[in-house]
Amino acid sequence: MKIDVHTHIFPPDIVQSRQHFFEGENVFQQLYDSPKAKLAGAESLLEVMDRDGIQRAVVFGFPWQNMELAKRHNDYVLEMASKYAPRLIPMACFNPMDAAGPREAERCFGGGARGLGELALYASCAEDAALNFYKELVECCRSHKGILLVHANEPVGHMYPGKAPLGLGFYYSLARMAAGIPLILAHWGGGLCFYELLKREAPEVLADVYYDTAASPFLYTPAIYSHMSRILGRGKILFGSDYPLLAPARYFKELEQADLAPEEVADIMGENATRLFGDDL
Repeated sequence: MKIDVHTHIFPPDIVQSRQHFFEGENVFQQLYDSPKAKLAGAESLLEVMDRDGIQRAVVFGFPWQNMELAKRHNDYVLEMASKYAPRLIPMACFNPMDAAGPREAERCFGGGARGLGELALYASCAEDAALNFYKELVECCRSHKGILLVHANEPVGHMYPGKAPLGLGFYYSLARMAAGIPLILAHWGGGLCFYELLKREAPEVLADVYYDTAASPFLYTPAIYSHMSRILGRGKILFGSDYPLLAPARYFKELEQADLAPEEVADIMGENATRLFGDDL
């Protein structure tokens, strides 16, 4: 089974008239102001899944500053996941530094969410303050046996819209806080995955961390797959397309260029996610 663990879907009114939602949402405008930046609903995602041979997709919305908008978006995600079950697996998304976040998390878990994600902090903030907000969300996931998926990006290299300023130390501290629950760090964990080579402490702190491949063709050469497979071993790499940013087929070409055994490709494309999400598939 091929599983995409990182996809975004948007309600029809946002897809059709995105500019109406820019006010007070600087990050959304920054990411989607260009008409070339794609937005898609559930049906468009399913069409691409059928075309590219993806059986299941984990779906979520956007970390809106306006919690009421985040709630409405979460409702759409939950509704589409129910309508198209079992193909879509819903996660709850909102601004993780909103004081109402834990209440929204509980509401969405009650509505069928499998976890929280993609939670993201795109603006500069104090790392200690951010971790304090995440603490209650982590415990919410723990109590519901949920999965936490968090945006991470590399702290060096070229700049691009949505590149968050938080350093790898933040994600490492988050992994320590979330010990015992599955934590998916998007975009190869911003490079945190390389530190799994450390002899001391890191292997224990990162034991429950998984890394998705979202946006990989924009960030790394295809060699990242073989290097990370050797560093991480089998089980920790999850295929994520970041659709509609990219379609799954774009990744298939890069996997063909990587020096991987067939069983390693199968793990990345779905076997690892199957073990992680279990009965939800």
